[in-house]
Amino acid sequence: MGKDRLTLNDKTIESMAEGLREVAALPDPVGEVTRMWKRPNGLVVGRMRIPLGVIGFIYESRPNVTVDAAGLCLKSGNAVILKGGSEAIHSNLILADILREALEEVGLPQKAIQVVPTTEREAVGILLSLEDDVDIIIPRGGEGLIRFVTEHSRIPVLKHYKGVCHIYVDEFADLETASEVCFNAKVQRPGVCNAMETMLVHEKIAEDFLPSMAKRLQDAGVEIRGCPKTSALVPGTKGVVESDWSAEFLDLILSVKVVSSMDEALEHIEKYGSKHTEAIMTKDYKRSQRFLAEVDSSVVLVNASTRFNDGFQLGLGAEIGINTSKLHAFGPMGLEELTTTKFVVYGDGQVRE
Repeated sequence: MGKDRLTLNDKTIESMAEGLREVAALPDPVGEVTRMWKRPNGLVVGRMRIPLGVIGFIYESRPNVTVDAAGLCLKSGNAVILKGGSEAIHSNLILADILREALEEVGLPQKAIQVVPTTEREAVGILLSLEDDVDIIIPRGGEGLIRFVTEHSRIPVLKHYKGVCHIYVDEFADLETASEVCFNAKVQRPGVCNAMETMLVHEKIAEDFLPSMAKRLQDAGVEIRGCPKTSALVPGTKGVVESDWSAEFLDLILSVKVVSSMDEALEHIEKYGSKHTEAIMTKDYKRSQRFLAEVDSSVVLVNASTRFNDGFQLGLGAEIGINTSKLHAFGPMGLEELTTTKFVVYGDGQVRE
């Protein structure tokens, strides 16, 4: 991790403070009754939103994530135990001290926000064993960290291993729009989990779309790894290998496949995708609806960039991470996803017969 990503200065500190103000201004999810219904015996049954409890957050990120995670957990009524990377341990401890001082000033328990005060790897193992004290673990970092946490935790884990994100350019796509969206999804910020890693192109528009699209990407520094049909249409294409289809490059590298049908595109996504983010470019309403219904990913888009799989972009205000497992949340985790619901029942003396 570069020093610039770890450096704390007036600008980054003000940015963290502004992030906390934004979270503070969001609606409080705790106590919300999401729906109510009346039973034939007169009981009124509802579901009330409640905190998850104690969250263990294990991450390899910049110090601002310490503040973001603490703010989100506190706003959703949870306590949090933060285990950051060794590179930022001193900053994280100081930030935690500042946050605890603020808690004390407003009469909240200081222990609601804690940072594990050691860089020893054994500390992660100990945290993952505290099944009686910690309700859920959220890891955020590389695939290696997340697999380690998942394999060793005795506590439920909300996770995503990687983002192998696809855009399928359908035969009925507007090619100019498709070019803009695909370029943004790959080039705007390639080193993030919601960047496009594979582009699937219907064979009926491949000859009209691929040469110009590939040149635009190559001019931006993108290395294209293509199937034989792609290589025939695009000079300078590197041949794709099997492992490329399931790779999260996090770089200016793109796998490209020409498909004979929408069925083939869907089968490819099902086989190689990571349930993160997929998009279709099409003007055909029925095809767009089929794509939305059949693609099993946390965010599925029609005619828009995969880069929108982000809590802030989707209107959640903020997020603690993106979950690609389905229990209990799927996709970006904002305040609501840091809560669960319990049943509340109003009666008037009813007894069960």
